[in-house]
Amino acid sequence: MTAATDSARLDDVQPRRRPGLIAATRAHARGLTSLFLRTIAGLRARRPKGEVARHMYFIGNKSLGFVAITLGTLGMVLVFQACLQVSRITGDLSMVGAEYIKGLVHEFVPSIAAQMLACRVGAGIAAEIGSMVVTEQVDALRMNGVEPVVYLIVPRFIASIIMTVVLFVFALAVCILTGALSAYYSFHVNPQVFIDFGRVSYGDVATGLIKCSTYGAAIPLVAGYCGLTARGGSEGVGKATTSAVIGSAFACIVLDFIISGLAYFTLQAGDGGPKGF
Repeated sequence: MTAATDSARLDDVQPRRRPGLIAATRAHARGLTSLFLRTIAGLRARRPKGEVARHMYFIGNKSLGFVAITLGTLGMVLVFQACLQVSRITGDLSMVGAEYIKGLVHEFVPSIAAQMLACRVGAGIAAEIGSMVVTEQVDALRMNGVEPVVYLIVPRFIASIIMTVVLFVFALAVCILTGALSAYYSFHVNPQVFIDFGRVSYGDVATGLIKCSTYGAAIPLVAGYCGLTARGGSEGVGKATTSAVIGSAFACIVLDFIISGLAYFTLQAGDGGPKGF
């Protein structure tokens, strides 16, 4: 596929006239599908040395504090409210930790972490690529025979998938720790009782990892697409950044619904699978 064809396809998804909602949705769907296919095809192409590592640092290391503070705080609030309600009904708090960790693994941590990354990482990718588009740096890449998708999207795609999974493990540990501290200092629940992986099945772990990998792939694709279709100078870059945050967050919500439904009837059917991690 030539650079001219690549440029034409990206231009086709940004109609000159204001289209209707259905037409615009179809155009964006075609553009995202085309970008996804070209990204998969570009995984075998040669990439600039060190690009993946650089983006891994930006996506992962730079997001550690943001993810830890956000999910740690939410975990403390969630455990406090759960213990409060259970203490009013039965007073038996022995299973709060086990159910809390189970929910963290397959739903809470992947979904909330993805929303955080959609805000921070999605906005950064769209702004960076959008600025390159409006300043004609992407056109310069094409003139030099460099495929923009391979140079701009593929390294971010690989780095995002890897670091989203790493951040999932990190955020899970933070949520368990802060939840245990909240339960201990608020309701005197022994941490050894609270930290119980007995309710976590292999299906829960598989579901959480699949969600993280899918979110990690969706965020750079949606953000990169918004950046590549930016037009109109700084105003266009601002619109692309806003669209990237909204689009990435919405994509993660839709994927969460789909994966959760499929996992319920497959990986988590009957809550089966070996227990006890």
